[in-house]
Amino acid sequence: MAKILCVGIATLDIINEVQYYPEEDNEIRILAQDKRRGGNATNTAAVLSQLGHQCDWAGTLVNELDSQTILSDLDSHQISYEHCHFLEQGKIPTSYITLSKESGSRTISHYRDLPEYSFEDFKHINLSVYDWIHFEGRNVCETQKMMNWCKQEYPSIPLSVEIEKKRDLIQSLIEPADIVLFSKQYALSLANTSAQKFCRQLSACYLDKTFICAWGDAGAGGSFNQKYHWQDALNIKPVDTLAAGDVFNAGIIDQQIKHQSLNQCIQFACQLAGKKCTIKGIKDLPLSISLPINNNEK
Repeated sequence: MAKILCVGIATLDIINEVQYYPEEDNEIRILAQDKRRGGNATNTAAVLSQLGHQCDWAGTLVNELDSQTILSDLDSHQISYEHCHFLEQGKIPTSYITLSKESGSRTISHYRDLPEYSFEDFKHINLSVYDWIHFEGRNVCETQKMMNWCKQEYPSIPLSVEIEKKRDLIQSLIEPADIVLFSKQYALSLANTSAQKFCRQLSACYLDKTFICAWGDAGAGGSFNQKYHWQDALNIKPVDTLAAGDVFNAGIIDQQIKHQSLNQCIQFACQLAGKKCTIKGIKDLPLSISLPINNNEK
């Protein structure tokens, strides 16, 4: 078991399940509604907790009623939030999610009125107790300060960062990271047509870093030291793809902590994320994973 710190946001997710995604200026009946704790960093922490690790979360919260949904869920996963910054005013970031029963896709509208977690808050944490630190790639300037601080003061602790969206200066988070987890959305925004092309280009520039790119329902690829691995996704009918990327990232971190090969890391993460898509939410994940499955190394 490792002790892991995840840095990022927590959200309140209000999920409306519909038969199919509605056209603009149309009306559709909601089949079911759910309210969950969300947020990339806290989702990844919740999965790592189920995989047997001890997880802490650092982020910003506000003292209001909706915070109780988030705190109760974190408590259920035994995730500590002692390093969070609590505010008296503001609104918990809220995601309004339309989940299509027909396709399993999810469409998100996000509202936030809360400051991001700051380097000033972060630098007071005793990081020496952690075996791994994972960052959500947002609030870029402050996150870069946090990561540089880690490398300066605690160089032996591995750092991972998720880069999901194209943001100003987001590539500055690559340099201090040991493992960078990219989304297909981000790779496409840079005109990359495949995970292989994207990871190979990065690996040629940074020989000491691991790059992994999840490519949706096709699978995922990754490179280290210019060796490329690809893993097909599970062939499933999706029920709920919300947080699948966060589950994938947790699978990678878990296997990296266990010193598994990059090939096995991607296999495990693809299977875990695929199984997650067959259930609603990320509680009680199917953790029985059988390896190996078909893969390619080039």
